Amino acid sequence: MKKIIFLSILLSFITAKAEDAIKSESGTGASVRSNLSAELQNGKKKAKAICSACHGIDGQAASGGNSVIIPNITAQHKDYLIARLKAYKAGKIQHDQMTIIAGMLSEQDIENVAEWYSRIKIRIFDPNLVLSKPSQ
Repeated sequence: MKKIIFLSILLSFITAKAEDAIKSESGTGASVRSNLSAELQNGKKKAKAICSACHGIDGQAASGGNSVIIPNITAQHKDYLIARLKAYKAGKIQHDQMTIIAGMLSEQDIENVAEWYSRIKIRIFDPNLVLSKPSQ
């Protein structure tokens, strides 16, 4: 019973986020940069509407108290993301929330979302590294 209540709340939350994302894309909020390919634009829109509630738009799990059970998916390989999402959708990987989420995605959505998250770049900063003085 608790699982059903949790899943109902999660689905309501995601639906509300999707509606907010659609409204913001219609000109009243932040928009997707026009220099992105159509695949990346669509991937970002879908990620913002469905995935970002848990994984963040940048792939960094920021929801649920930044829970350790929500993986960061920044810069993950596209083929890996596609395989996982398809496995969740088909029920080959048993996960209550991700099975529902993946079921909301079309095959093209899966490709686009995987493209979006796989194209995010990670920059590593080593504070122990001594940098030379920048040129003037």
